[in-house]
Amino acid sequence: MPQTVAPWRPALAPALMLRHDAVRGRDLLLLPERVVVLEGHGGTVVGLCDGTRTVEGIVGELAERFPGAPVADTVPAFLDSLRQEGWLT
Repeated sequence: MPQTVAPWRPALAPALMLRHDAVRGRDLLLLPERVVVLEGHGGTVVGLCDGTRTVEGIVGELAERFPGAPVADTVPAFLDSLRQEGWLT
């Protein structure tokens, strides 16, 4: 019988934190010994990565928040790049 793979539910890797720098108005991804500045709505996307939503669910929520934005084309690739960096589990 073929095995079914559960959809990916992205979550920040345990050692990482998402923070907002109010002085600069930027979202930051805090890693051990490193800070990554998230551009555009990157912080909004990462903020939805709580391990409960699938990628499809994240895309759907963002599509509602930002009508007309190409979230279906850009968000899965963005999330995949963060996973390849080891920042999402």
